Amino acid sequence: MKKTERLHAITEMLRRHGQWGCTAEKLAAEFSVSVRTIKRDLAALQNAGLPIWSRTGPGGGYGLAERSTLPPINLTASQAVALLAAVEAASDAPYSDQARAGVLKIVDVLDPLTRRTAEQLADRVWVDSERPPSRSIMSALEKAMTQQVVVRMDYRDGAGNSTSRDVEPVMFASMQGRWYLVGWCRLREAMRWFNLGRIQRASATRLHCGDHTVAEVGFPPTSARPVFGRAMEEPFRRLH
Repeated sequence: MKKTERLHAITEMLRRHGQWGCTAEKLAAEFSVSVRTIKRDLAALQNAGLPIWSRTGPGGGYGLAERSTLPPINLTASQAVALLAAVEAASDAPYSDQARAGVLKIVDVLDPLTRRTAEQLADRVWVDSERPPSRSIMSALEKAMTQQVVVRMDYRDGAGNSTSRDVEPVMFASMQGRWYLVGWCRLREAMRWFNLGRIQRASATRLHCGDHTVAEVGFPPTSARPVFGRAMEEPFRRLH
């Protein structure tokens, strides 16, 4: 986890612990870093203007001032559980860890009665989803997509053959329960679909992508749609 990601995660952890706060030792264990590193991170957040308080002695720790917490969110218990279920059922989706952090943030600021009801209802919803690709691979793909830089990866095709490729990421797509990275393959000089489960290694480079667009991928089926936006209506033309 990079420092900027860790700083954001520390903020959210302090927010979740509310008025009770959290010790530096617990934060260090959570993020697999030293206590000294955590204290430097907390100092950096304070210097950036985050209202962090600290208490010494038994029961001490660090926390966020009350004015920095989020206001209550007007969701029903069933709506909160629906969000939790959707995120847990899609653990192999791009940005799934960020989605889970966002949902937990919402649950943390529900009013006490709604939160208690949601927790009880959540015990009645179980999810058994497929094991997602490693977090290091997903982080590299997500970074490359967000920053629009080339991702360098080792890929194993359906026949078991492995190749190393430089790919310009264009979009993520879910088809028939599987997630794919769709991008311009510099090895094949064509648009290709890469099953995330077959990517063996990935790293984001500093090479900028070209001008390839989603339009080059083709048209989705009538049942497909962007995660935020209008549904597509044109027939789908998948490029191999």
